[in-house]
Amino acid sequence: MLKKIAIALMLILPMGVAAQTLKFGHVTSNEIIMAMPEFTKAQTDLQALEKKYTDEIKRTNDEFNKKYQEFQQAMAKDSLPQNIAERRQKELQDMMQRSEQFQQEAAQNMQKAQTELMAPISKKVEDAIKAVGEAENMVYIFDLARTSIPFVNEKLSVNVTPLVKAKLGLK
Repeated sequence: MLKKIAIALMLILPMGVAAQTLKFGHVTSNEIIMAMPEFTKAQTDLQALEKKYTDEIKRTNDEFNKKYQEFQQAMAKDSLPQNIAERRQKELQDMMQRSEQFQQEAAQNMQKAQTELMAPISKKVEDAIKAVGEAENMVYIFDLARTSIPFVNEKLSVNVTPLVKAKLGLK
């Protein structure tokens, strides 16, 4: 009797699991992010910051080039005593090192600013994806922008990008 019940359960259980449809979804987060006004503002802010750094780098390069030309002209005329020539050469080397250091700091600051500006935008999109996943009773939502998935069967996986956009109030 116990064997018959166990066999019956073993036959019925797979049918119950098969009857349960698992829903999978996929999204393209880059498409959503680029449609967000916050992204546009972040890009504008980053471009303004980049312009400030570029202008400062240009100014210091122009200053260096001017001093270097003056040094070359003075050396061509042979009008500088040795100790003054060495001092100016050292001054030019210091200017070059400061300029290189500033360029490295500018690149690091740009990267940091991009990370800081994009973090809340990414968080907002992730929260919207989670909310859509829960509302649609999804098992997984794959982000095609982050994960290299060579094939998505549109019959078995729902593109939830429009739903996430709607959740965020985007068109």
